[in-house]
Amino acid sequence: MNKNELIQAESDYLVSTYIRPPVVFTHGQGAYLYDSEGKVYLDFSSGIAVTALGHSDPEWVTAVTQQAATLTHVSNLYHTPPQIELAERLIRHSFADKLFYSNSGTEANEAALKFARKWATHHFGPQKTRFVAFTGGFHGRTFGSLSVTYKEKYRLPFAPLLPDVTFAEFNNLDSAAKAIDHQTCAVIVEPVQGEGGIRPATAEFLHGLKQLCQQHNALLIFDEVQCGLGRTGYLWAHEAYDVTPDIMTLAKPLAGGLPIGVALMTQAVADVVQPGDHGSTFAGGPLVCRAAQVVFDRINQPTF
Repeated sequence: MNKNELIQAESDYLVSTYIRPPVVFTHGQGAYLYDSEGKVYLDFSSGIAVTALGHSDPEWVTAVTQQAATLTHVSNLYHTPPQIELAERLIRHSFADKLFYSNSGTEANEAALKFARKWATHHFGPQKTRFVAFTGGFHGRTFGSLSVTYKEKYRLPFAPLLPDVTFAEFNNLDSAAKAIDHQTCAVIVEPVQGEGGIRPATAEFLHGLKQLCQQHNALLIFDEVQCGLGRTGYLWAHEAYDVTPDIMTLAKPLAGGLPIGVALMTQAVADVVQPGDHGSTFAGGPLVCRAAQVVFDRINQPTF
């Protein structure tokens, strides 16, 4: 099919959730994309903050090809080396003691919300269920993550969403202090807001949130799906603030274009999670974890 036929076929078969320009990309190399008519584009979008090593990175391609020829999927019923090897890297180079794999950023945030809710109700009773999120925040489009995403045009068509969600003003500690109380189970925030306009939190704000969470026995969740993994010059964005969360979520660039998400957490949070509480068929599979090892090792080099 030519370009126009492909675009027409897309409108025939795909749900209209995106408005796309009339371009059909066929391949990429490094920082460049090539369309079906041979035009070359400098890729400033990076797949929405995903292709951290560029397109068709040789080391990444070799790792994925070798893993695909060896083992791609067995589900989470069984042990596989790439899953464990990636987990060891992420734990060793972060605050976390344990992690949970998922397939995207929104799934990682869903896991964070579920684990936070269980931690709070387990320790403090069934009334401690409220989440506090912030103006300008974006955490995903699935039901729980959407409930803590601020923009109304995303939320309103699917209301009612999760109850017990309160929005405070980003970078306003007084507003946060009014929202966080004894019924709050967790506070979720991006250290640097992505869709909100690349807006960094202030050090005073994040330190204040940590203190408020400790005061009210609530967990602090840092959504680093977009701002984490080297994007700020630190491996994790929160390292610039010297504030440690209870849970941190990752996704976007971690596997260089393959679908992955991670929720990293302290042992205290992990202790309340039991077999059957959460799960995923595909998450943390051998192929994506092998790809993520290449990306993480490269980004984690001091000279990257």
